[in-house]
Amino acid sequence: MPYRRLPNTDRARLRAIEKAYKRLETEGSSKVPYSEQTSIELGNFVGKFQRAIISVEAAKNNQVQKSKEYTELQRKARLYISHYIQVMNFAIMRGELKPEVRVFFDLQDFGSNVPPLNAENELIKWGKKLIEGDQQRIMKGGSPFYNPSIALVKVNFEKYLDAFHHQKTLQTSTDRYAAQVSQLRDEADKLILKIWNEIEAEFENLPDKLKRKQAEHYGVVYVYRKSELKRIEAEANQHKLSF
Repeated sequence: MPYRRLPNTDRARLRAIEKAYKRLETEGSSKVPYSEQTSIELGNFVGKFQRAIISVEAAKNNQVQKSKEYTELQRKARLYISHYIQVMNFAIMRGELKPEVRVFFDLQDFGSNVPPLNAENELIKWGKKLIEGDQQRIMKGGSPFYNPSIALVKVNFEKYLDAFHHQKTLQTSTDRYAAQVSQLRDEADKLILKIWNEIEAEFENLPDKLKRKQAEHYGVVYVYRKSELKRIEAEANQHKLSF
């Protein structure tokens, strides 16, 4: 026998609620197989749950779309910061600069190596240190570096920094909408369970197949176990062979 399976995703919950509400709108509260009180609860809840689901999905999609742009800006910022440090280290190796120049950038402990730039906080930290350190270096009579210049480093770093803050804002919005859905999820589960129980109770005296067909009309979901599906398939194949 197939068994009833309650929805376990938010989209599935919304489909169950919308189907029950659609029947309520189409047939009226006096005809649907759930009580007047349940119909009122359904009417009060459906719009609220729809808005929450749509909002969280839109926020997630927006975040995903912007993340591609963000990843590219992050890559370029990392490239410019890394190259700037490498150019300085090459100049030190050639004897054009003294190793003490690294102190302006707080790089004295890294020698000729580039500091870690993989994490967001690392990239932001070293981007700021390079820009601020170069200002101090120039003020004390230092010559500008080129290929890349600090101006190019700054432009690409600030683009990345703007994208970083925007991405965090999008994440905050997504988290806020997700929290709203989370708060409604338990209410949705209780309402669906209540509706489905009342539907099945209404048709409990009908033969099993007809009972399930009527219940499915109002959104109740039944699934077959694997063993049952195999048996049905075998019976269908046997039926074909008999002709």
